[in-house]
Amino acid sequence: MPVKWEKLDKNKVKFEIEVPSPEVDTALARAYRKVVQKVKLPGFRKGKIPRRILEMRFGPEILYDDALEILVPDAYRRAIKEADLEPIDEPEIECHQLESGKPFLFEAVVEVMPEVVLGQYKGVEVEQEEVEVTAEHVDKFLEGLREQHARLVTVPEGEGAAGKGDMVIIDFKGFIDGQPFEGGEAENYSLELGSQSFIGDFEEQLEGAIPGEQREVSVKFPDNYMRDELAGKQALFEVTVNEIKRKQLPELNDEFGKEIGDFENLEELKADIRQRLEKTAQEQSERKLEDDLIRKISESAQVELPELLVERQVDRMMNDLEQYLRYQGLTLDKYAEFADKTVEEIRQEKRPEAELRARSAVVLEAIVKEEGIAVEDHELDRKIEEIARTYSDEPERVKELFKKQGRLQLLEEEIKLKKAINLLLSEAQVSTVKPSTE
Repeated sequence: MPVKWEKLDKNKVKFEIEVPSPEVDTALARAYRKVVQKVKLPGFRKGKIPRRILEMRFGPEILYDDALEILVPDAYRRAIKEADLEPIDEPEIECHQLESGKPFLFEAVVEVMPEVVLGQYKGVEVEQEEVEVTAEHVDKFLEGLREQHARLVTVPEGEGAAGKGDMVIIDFKGFIDGQPFEGGEAENYSLELGSQSFIGDFEEQLEGAIPGEQREVSVKFPDNYMRDELAGKQALFEVTVNEIKRKQLPELNDEFGKEIGDFENLEELKADIRQRLEKTAQEQSERKLEDDLIRKISESAQVELPELLVERQVDRMMNDLEQYLRYQGLTLDKYAEFADKTVEEIRQEKRPEAELRARSAVVLEAIVKEEGIAVEDHELDRKIEEIARTYSDEPERVKELFKKQGRLQLLEEEIKLKKAINLLLSEAQVSTVKPSTE
């Protein structure tokens, strides 16, 4: 199959593909067998109209769409394989006239993975932070556990005012230009002061209040507030503090250790915390080493990064953010409101990191090719077994599911990249440094 291709601007490539006439005739014959099952013509049973009659009655064009669906994808795939290029987007196709007995010509313009000129990627000098867990780290973790197991206790009247960290039970009613507005009223609402759950300094204006006290709270809705009718408006809230609840932390003793888990005393709990913190710190140290090494190798490579790859990485990061926010009971719009930003501004903030990640991925793939890294059957099976264990499923079922979903190739690519990273780590010159104090 004759194929010509040329580079256009940046990472775009134009193919001129000629499909031989025998393949064209075969595709038209297949198209006829499909089309004839759908056409009704008086005097002929369904599916029995001769091709000559069908083309005379409806024109040969009746077969072209189905024939093109057969010819174009197959010829395009072969052209890509022959050129040894990796598309990153769907091609723009322009077809010439399709005729029986003649070669078929079409052009395809597609954006492909960029060429990478690798810099030094073996013997790279990189630093790894020592794993250091101190008594202060353990104590801080313990305080977090105490916070998690704290009880909310009502503050008796006359024994204290509301402060940051307290839970106030309030009634409130909001007004804009002297008129109440929808959603601006509630009774016995639980609000933790300092949580920034409410707009502006609403919570700060309730600090120092006592049970039974009434206060007026003045706030301004952010200009980018999700409800357009409230955005940028000044509002006045009439607030009644019904009750104040304060956290009561459990005492740090052997009983606390027994309540937290299967520990005989507080020292056993501390030992367990230290072990977990050391494991987490080791994982973080290794992850940072890996990230720093890949980043250093990526920066030494020469590559013109396609904008499409950066945008896709931004999309992935935004999806990750949305998923995280859902777990926190928030929407992206609400998060943007709290941050006093637009969603587009948040996207733009993620671009620098997205560019680094996209560049690293492209460079790692180039190293995979340069080193001829492949995936053995047993490596793929081992990865599938890990996934199966995670979901308490059978490896055979998981493998079959991945095969049906076309995910086996993605899994193989993941294994290749991991092998490349392990190679880079084994060849790197690693020096140990004290943890940063940031």
